[in-house]
Amino acid sequence: EKMFIEPDQPGDPFEVSDADTLFEYLYGDAEKPLDVTLLTREGCPFCAKAKALLAERGIEYEALELNQDYSYRSLRALAAADSYPQVFINGEKIGGC
Repeated sequence: EKMFIEPDQPGDPFEVSDADTLFEYLYGDAEKPLDVTLLTREGCPFCAKAKALLAERGIEYEALELNQDYSYRSLRALAAADSYPQVFINGEKIGGC
């Protein structure tokens, strides 16, 4: 049985106890799940294909929809693009149409 004991550090009490630190301690070399986010638009056939591909491969994702979860201005600011979908993995933009 493992016990997770954090070092006592001044400042932010959550600096050491974030989820990634605890996961690493408990599971060591286990592969971390991908953090996948899609910026999508209703009725977009490319968005549907991207979602289907991720589902087919068993990859969990969060799909955010234009004008419901984010604005067009946010799309340009985050992805420096104006096409759909835009795909982010672990916070890094990997592409879009």
